[in-house]
Amino acid sequence: MTILDKSAAEGAAAGERPASRDRGLRREIGVANVFSHGFLLVWGALTVLPLLWMFLSSFKSDAEILSDPWGLPGALRFENWARAWTEAHIGRYFLNSSIVVAGSLALTMLFGATAAYVFARYEFRGRQVVYYLFVGGMMFPVFLALVPLFFVVRNAGLFGTWTGLVLVYAAYSLPFTVFFLTAFFRTLPTAVAEAALIDGCGHFRLFFRVMLPMARPGLISIAIFNFLSQWNQFLLPQVLMQGDDSKWVLAQGLAALAVSQGYEGDYSGLFAGLTIATLPVLAVYVLFQRQVQSGLTAGQLK
Repeated sequence: MTILDKSAAEGAAAGERPASRDRGLRREIGVANVFSHGFLLVWGALTVLPLLWMFLSSFKSDAEILSDPWGLPGALRFENWARAWTEAHIGRYFLNSSIVVAGSLALTMLFGATAAYVFARYEFRGRQVVYYLFVGGMMFPVFLALVPLFFVVRNAGLFGTWTGLVLVYAAYSLPFTVFFLTAFFRTLPTAVAEAALIDGCGHFRLFFRVMLPMARPGLISIAIFNFLSQWNQFLLPQVLMQGDDSKWVLAQGLAALAVSQGYEGDYSGLFAGLTIATLPVLAVYVLFQRQVQSGLTAGQLK
């Protein structure tokens, strides 16, 4: 074999090795994609199917639910929804939850954004200590503070009131809000703030007129997270909103509905009430899904 033949053979072998490695890598990536997509399909089915079954059961009669629980409803019985809204007082609980969550969400976003902006943009003595005190609130589960919180709220004269519940909701949402928005405010361009200050903009106007509009993706994301958390809260209202059921929020009303309708056998009304309570959460998720994703990714970019 000549030198040219040897070099050609070596070149062919060298060319085959990367090609075979590429084929093996593509095969591994394909297997990983199939596994990940299969896992996502299973997870999606486990999430969607119970919601779909609950929604369809809200239109069935009690006889259909007991005799054919997995079948389709024979007719769309909207009277189940009307009965749950009026007789089970889901409408009143829905309004109460809307009032409480709207108030607590407004307080959370106002104080959380203000504190996060100060931590991210200003240097002062003890800044890190105060910041970690805020963030440390995420380490304590709600149930560990229920007993002292009960006495604090009662001694303040706010037990059984919407005001007490709003303040507690806001307090428990502040740690994560401050943590999230502090990181987000740090990614905003400093040159814009400096230019606004040079042009005569004060710190108050700089925050509300310049920095908050720039932080809109992050504000929307954390507002949605806080809404979902506060809307689905059960332990806090169960402990702090006892007694007068006219002030109950939706989670308490659903718990009472599950007990009462279970004994009465009105399962169609129960499923209708559960569906009504779930609709706001699903609507927020569907309408603001892109805003959540953009807020999470925008905070990682300069």
